Amino acid sequence: MATKKAGGSSKNLTYSNPKYLGIKLYAGEKAYPGSIIVRQRGTRILPGKNVDLGKDHTIFAIKEGVVEFKTKRKTNFDNSVSIKKVVNVI
Repeated sequence: MATKKAGGSSKNLTYSNPKYLGIKLYAGEKAYPGSIIVRQRGTRILPGKNVDLGKDHTIFAIKEGVVEFKTKRKTNFDNSVSIKKVVNVI
């Protein structure tokens, strides 16, 4: 006979807090200095004009203006070409 009650194992008890990633200001919306435009993991979207990149790859506005998204052809080190999204504040 067992001297302890069976503890059991559960797989759904490890939760992590949500990180709230994604685009915070869309194209055509007004951005003020310091306002966050995109929160991301890695540089999926590149910073453009009047925009800077934080240490956690957050893109934020430097000057006041309107948010604009564009695409850019980027040549990699092995001469393959990839198309990246770029965000500007104009």
